[in-house]
Amino acid sequence: MINFIDLPLDLLPVILHHLALPRHFHEICLVNKTFNRFATPRLYERISVYSWHKHGKEKVILLFLSLSRYPHVAQHVRRLELRDFPKYLGSSDGTDTLEMVVDGLKNCTNLHSCTWTRDGSLNSKILEALQCSQSLQTLEINGRDAGNYDPQLLLRFIGLRKISLIMPSSSVISVLRPWLQKTGTSLTSLTIICKTSPIITNAKLELVAPYLSRLKHFHLTGCSKVTHEGIESILSANGDGIVSLGLEGLSPNFDVSQFRLYCARTNAFRRLRSITLTVNHQTPLNNWMNEIVALLPASVPLETFQVYSSGKFMEDPATERLWSDLAIAHQDRLTRFSIHRILISLNIIEDICRRCTRLEQLFIVIEQGSLGKLGTCLALAQNLRVIHVNYPMKASQGENAIPVLPELDAQEIIERCNTNITQFGCNTRVWQVNREILLDRHGAPVGIKRRVMRYEGLDIPEPFLVVRT
Repeated sequence: MINFIDLPLDLLPVILHHLALPRHFHEICLVNKTFNRFATPRLYERISVYSWHKHGKEKVILLFLSLSRYPHVAQHVRRLELRDFPKYLGSSDGTDTLEMVVDGLKNCTNLHSCTWTRDGSLNSKILEALQCSQSLQTLEINGRDAGNYDPQLLLRFIGLRKISLIMPSSSVISVLRPWLQKTGTSLTSLTIICKTSPIITNAKLELVAPYLSRLKHFHLTGCSKVTHEGIESILSANGDGIVSLGLEGLSPNFDVSQFRLYCARTNAFRRLRSITLTVNHQTPLNNWMNEIVALLPASVPLETFQVYSSGKFMEDPATERLWSDLAIAHQDRLTRFSIHRILISLNIIEDICRRCTRLEQLFIVIEQGSLGKLGTCLALAQNLRVIHVNYPMKASQGENAIPVLPELDAQEIIERCNTNITQFGCNTRVWQVNREILLDRHGAPVGIKRRVMRYEGLDIPEPFLVVRT
């Protein structure tokens, strides 16, 4: 009788490729030495700790204890994502915790990507330890140094492909120009996330623009002093054409009309695949919508469109024309259509699902009472994989208001959709959709049964990343 242990080793990497959760790789490591050799690199290649993880800070300390003691294990770490971390690293049992963390980072010599976003947890010793990796390409950090680290140390990170700064201080922004100058033409992605901050201005963007000639992805959030002129300076220095652009919560003086004219004149959007916008409530809605439609004509190769209302929730039926015009213009290319804090009707959802034949991801806001009919609309999108629905609680207050969709209702909606659905979410709840092959009594496949289950993916579901201001 053939046992699982007799499995040809050539097949083991293929099987491991379909696993994602660390606990699965941990269990495989315990099978035998051979399985351990294949599973250990997968167990450590991506490490993620989020603020909602139970005992996250304790797990971080145990993680770095392993990385500091076992360099051969630390060499497997490719992606380190720490969104939770102790602010105070003291000594326990005679062990200096900070030195242990530093030693662990120094052992991660093959680190490609590092995310360290907990406010107040980053210090100079940690930044210096990260510079031991010659492979580092992505750096996402909390930019509020607050005296915890020396911003000048950032100048030593050269050759990066992606930089993300969250809530940067003025001292960090002051080194941005020389930092980007040292980074050179390798940088292809720059993200700056503020919270209604005046630190980033048009003048500062003009100063760094010459060093962003190869930029493909540019995203600004909460930079309240940046207008269309600052964005134009970045796009003017870009010779290849921007691929992804995020303009979220910028200055109310951002002139969409002037920006549209600039983009049309320079053909700045000739390679644009993705755009994220917030509604400018200082501009009359009809004017703003007309400019957005003109900004994104059919000649723009747009695949992802994301828009949301920062601040107040919108229920204006006039927005329907904007969704319809965009769907018509980009129906052959759109793969993601994402609308947040703006109500959308079932008629428009049906039109989008019917027109956009390549649609894979749909994020929408509807009335709670429309959920029962939603499945019929979604069934028209044959390539749809990810769906997230929000319904405004203010509009559905009363005895029948349900803040979290029952799992049985989610299951009912999924059963009306195509068989490609892998994820479904509603408000603050997200499910993954598993598929089970049904067999007849002879063992022949006769169908597929889909079942919603608790989301277990490592990545934060996209809808929770979009709305940031």
